[in-house]
Amino acid sequence: MSELFRASALRHRFPDGTFGLNEVNLSIEEGEFVIIAGRNGAGKSLLMRHFVGLSAPTSGKVFYRGASVAERIPLIRKEVGYVFQDTEAQIFGQTVREDLAFGPANLGVKGAELERSIDAALHDAHMDGMADRRPPTLSGGEKRRLAMAGVLAMRPRCIILDEPFANLDFPSIHDILSVLSTLRAEGVTLVVLTHEIEKVMALASRLIILDAGRIAFDALPREAPKSIFTASGLVCPYRECYPWQID
Repeated sequence: MSELFRASALRHRFPDGTFGLNEVNLSIEEGEFVIIAGRNGAGKSLLMRHFVGLSAPTSGKVFYRGASVAERIPLIRKEVGYVFQDTEAQIFGQTVREDLAFGPANLGVKGAELERSIDAALHDAHMDGMADRRPPTLSGGEKRRLAMAGVLAMRPRCIILDEPFANLDFPSIHDILSVLSTLRAEGVTLVVLTHEIEKVMALASRLIILDAGRIAFDALPREAPKSIFTASGLVCPYRECYPWQID
């Protein structure tokens, strides 16, 4: 595996003097499935903003493929897809197909290649047969999958998803997990920002927990002690945390 992202002594100080990120050191390798967890305000989304060049460090450095993020912005826009929590803001087309054409068309993809990209994205996002649907007619889960498909149509090497399970019912959560499982099998690098780690922990190869802008845990998900979840304001994902459940 090769290194995609690296943060070195990254700090982000807000105007009021508080730190949103404080001495963060980590790297993400190509092909990993990483959960970045933490309570609201822990620094999850802020860290990703630095990774894709939407925020600038107060101090420290952030790299993409060995060079500073500032030097890699065109490559990041091509290789890294970002699915925001507010998926409505990522939907532009009058139909699903038109929406999926937006990103790759802006990268210069056209003709038969564009159609292949759209069809592949529909398939990977489990939206076959929905190309002519109008986005307002989609459910919340379908809109989230459309946002994911819009990213997939650009054939990214890495996908960042911010709270992908927020406000979804169980069938929609199952659909999103199915898409993530498919992408994992295809070797796409996945970074999932969430406080609902119990939903995706079985798929992940790595768990990073942020607390107050610092890394509180970074290892294999199964190595996380129960105490780290409560200390970081998270729900314990282990079955033994719920002894009253019946098999």
